[in-house]
Amino acid sequence: MNTAASTSSTANKGWFNRFLAGVEFLGNLLPHPITLFATFAVAVVIFSGVADYFGLSAIDPRPVGAPGRAEDGVIEVVSLLSAEGLQRIVTGLVTNFTGFAPLGTVLVALLGVSVAEHSGLLSAAMRGMVMGASKRLVTFMVVFAAILSNTASELGYVVLIPLAAMIFHSLGRHPLAGLAAAFAGVSGGYSANLLLGTIDPLLAGITTPAAQMIDPTYQVGPEANWYFMMVSVFLVAFLGTWVTEKIVEPRLGTYDPSEASEDLSSNQVQHLTDNEVRGLKWAGVAFLATCAVLALTIVPENGVLRHPETGAVAGSPFLKGIVVFIFVTFAIPGYVYGRVVGTMKTDRDVIDAMSKSMSSLGMYIVLVFFAAQFVAFFSWTNLGTILAINGAALLEALHLTGPEVFVGFIFLCALVNLSLGSSSAQWAVTAPIFVPMLMLIGYAPETIQAAYRIGDSVTNLITPMMSYFGLILAVATKYKKDMGIGTLVATMLPYSMIFFVGWVALFYIWVFGFGLPVGPNSPIYYQP
Repeated sequence: MNTAASTSSTANKGWFNRFLAGVEFLGNLLPHPITLFATFAVAVVIFSGVADYFGLSAIDPRPVGAPGRAEDGVIEVVSLLSAEGLQRIVTGLVTNFTGFAPLGTVLVALLGVSVAEHSGLLSAAMRGMVMGASKRLVTFMVVFAAILSNTASELGYVVLIPLAAMIFHSLGRHPLAGLAAAFAGVSGGYSANLLLGTIDPLLAGITTPAAQMIDPTYQVGPEANWYFMMVSVFLVAFLGTWVTEKIVEPRLGTYDPSEASEDLSSNQVQHLTDNEVRGLKWAGVAFLATCAVLALTIVPENGVLRHPETGAVAGSPFLKGIVVFIFVTFAIPGYVYGRVVGTMKTDRDVIDAMSKSMSSLGMYIVLVFFAAQFVAFFSWTNLGTILAINGAALLEALHLTGPEVFVGFIFLCALVNLSLGSSSAQWAVTAPIFVPMLMLIGYAPETIQAAYRIGDSVTNLITPMMSYFGLILAVATKYKKDMGIGTLVATMLPYSMIFFVGWVALFYIWVFGFGLPVGPNSPIYYQP
């Protein structure tokens, strides 16, 4: 009897697998995110004309004299389906793209990360963390290292997940448990990290113009969620370890090598060489020295990067230029590591590393072009502001203005993420609606963004729409030849559920229980 066919037949009968099949079907109906944004941009133009024709408007809730408030206190739809609208579209098309905040910040941050990645520093650091752990701590270190790997784009997916499966197999444990633990950290803990990464300026750059629909002067920095995301690393690592050892691994049982699709006799884990260890030590020295120099600019009261007028850290050039320091703290240790191990001998090697990373961003840049048009059009028409005001009024009418509103918001983000897996694409669509709406009932954009990041992360594990899902499935079939989408998602579902409950609980305890900010100078509540 064909085992794969039998498994597939059985899977198709369960309600859960029918649900997964439905998610996959609906996700496949969606066009490419680039096409989606182009469609949204055109739809905004058309709808603005229709809304203007019918006189759609809202009463501005901001006080008289507030920046951006009309004299009559009415916010009206601005039609782009007109001669003036067409002129604005044509003249603003290029500046919409070049002025899109996430574009420059992500490119600059990635330049630094690319040096650390292509020199081999990040790969060696991940392997050193996982393979240097004791057998009792190996699961925790796999999840922990997987979370930290998010600073280097695809490193966790390409390097750490296959490595974790190999390590578990070499220890006599089920390799799919190792794969699941690493996948949980890389994807389920996507937003959590000890250091600021490329995702932080990306999301902040989308949140800022959304917040400016209500407050034209509002700025959200890349460091806005740093405190909460640092604490989240340890929560996700602990929960991922617990789920792996108490639920997933016992369910998988003892591994049968006959299930593999290839010979695993050569499945050896590559330990760090003496040269790599030496490189890591010198890279660590370079990192500490770099941090010490940067600290001299902000820690002393007369630090040159403190606020020039108040002398405070809040609003200082240091925080406004944090993306520069992300670049520096990755590039310098990366180059030092490369010099020691021989992967970077001249300036040309550094340039090549940066060029390779930039060349891989073609799809992202095209996506940004259309996303920037959609965000700009949505802002010009006032549709987002009007929807936000009416949505906030509805929440107040339903008495849903307390902290409990974030449970529904996070759940909605997690649900949308099942079909629209890109973090930036999803936030570019939802931020212009939900950031102003929740600001109007009293919550700060930084808090709203932190809540979004939870929902955006926890369902990455169970959606076939996640860009690396196919790669994970391919690695899994190496150890279990009849592995299917339903089996992989069922394996990861406990992580998704536990992460959702635990992370939401942490959010409420941190923000509303202890009243702690989610990042440096990040308010919890919005006060006009």
